[in-house]
Amino acid sequence: MLNSLLSGFGITYYREHDQLIEVTARAESEERINPATLKDINIYTHDGRHVPLAQIARIHYEFEEGIVWRRNRVPVLSVRADVAGNHQAPTVTKEIEPKLEPIRKKLPPGYSIETGGTVEESAKAEASIMAVMPVMLLAVMTLLMIQLKSFRRTLLVLLSAPLGIIGVVLALLVFQLPFGFVANLGFIALGGMIMRNSVILVDQIEQDIQAGRTQWEAIIESAVRRSRPIMLTAAAAILAMIPLTFSTFWGPMAAAIMGGLFVATLLTLLFVPALYAVWFRVQKPA
Repeated sequence: MLNSLLSGFGITYYREHDQLIEVTARAESEERINPATLKDINIYTHDGRHVPLAQIARIHYEFEEGIVWRRNRVPVLSVRADVAGNHQAPTVTKEIEPKLEPIRKKLPPGYSIETGGTVEESAKAEASIMAVMPVMLLAVMTLLMIQLKSFRRTLLVLLSAPLGIIGVVLALLVFQLPFGFVANLGFIALGGMIMRNSVILVDQIEQDIQAGRTQWEAIIESAVRRSRPIMLTAAAAILAMIPLTFSTFWGPMAAAIMGGLFVATLLTLLFVPALYAVWFRVQKPA
């Protein structure tokens, strides 16, 4: 009750667009922050009357025990800041870290300076991805082997996965977005999309060869016939990412997928058939 008298209490809410703002009733700041006025605070009794606080309590002043903030059971002092403009937290942190090194070297034993916030959380999330990455790669290679039934064709498909790096970098630079945890998720998903297109092309080439076409004809015809469905599915995925570009959290992932898939789709239609011809030493008919 006394705390509500000092800090105030809510009486209603005011709606502004989609936000609810609480309306608080409290005394003027001169009355609330002056310790000498505590004795004059009115305390209501059960019969509706009120009496000054000094009549029912003895007031004296003393120092309060300090609050010690701990992190991982270690006392810490936290320094918080926000970035201005279009700057990103990872970029600002990377610029600050070299300036902190001289300070770290002068710290006494038992003291340290650690980076927290979004940079720390992003590092933890990426570490969790890297922990399962070997299992994921093994599963992908197993599925490709089952589908393609050849080590050489499987390796050819895996080599097409990095084609999205070009588009990812361009998209993040254009939209001024960081390559953080969310963008990394988009890049991983992008690798699967690119390999799917490569599997479609390679499998079509093998089907045409089994149907009696020469290797040279099979490579050209497969690239021409599969270009339309591959480009249409890529366009559908790119258009589906547009709403996410306006999201602060999912924006980097959407930009990475859109830019990477656009460039990688064009390169896949040229790179995979050319690599197949080089890989299997296909000669142009005389």
